[in-house]
Amino acid sequence: MPDNNKDLCFGFKTNEYVVYPTHGVGRIVAIEEQEIAGCKLELFVINFEKDKMTLRVPTSKTQSAGMRKLSDAAVLARAMETLRGRARVKRTMWSRRAQEYEAKINSGDLITIAEVVRDLYRSDAQPEQSYSERQLYESALDRMAREIAAAQDVDESIAIQKVAEALTKAGRLRKQEVEDEEKKEAA
Repeated sequence: MPDNNKDLCFGFKTNEYVVYPTHGVGRIVAIEEQEIAGCKLELFVINFEKDKMTLRVPTSKTQSAGMRKLSDAAVLARAMETLRGRARVKRTMWSRRAQEYEAKINSGDLITIAEVVRDLYRSDAQPEQSYSERQLYESALDRMAREIAAAQDVDESIAIQKVAEALTKAGRLRKQEVEDEEKKEAA
């Protein structure tokens, strides 16, 4: 049985936070060996505390499963910059867009998740979202906030606040741009 204090195994170690694409941020609580169908298998035991779930991933399958380390400061900065960009909403049927958003959320890529948050964000001045839009938005926001919180070692509520500030700041800038354009046209 491997030692739980094992330094590195395929680049990951115990007590390290990782991102598993379809579940978000979890913590490796152990690296253990199990016998399955007569074969010994080394597994990462990943705990997703918020979801009250434990996942066992074969150490040899981490790359094919898309498991990765938390994003570094440069990627976090790019994700926050993505939030400040202009929303890109395709004019396709909602069911198709919903599938695309779900795939982006489950990709595990922080920049792609930030695009979903940006595209589905609604300020107080904008029309209400449908239930399914709201669910996807909250799912993407939750994934993004959990990774920011774990990477920056802050509380999840602080991470959500940082995301909200970036989104509202972007909205104010776009509103100012529109007002400036209207002034130019009026002059």
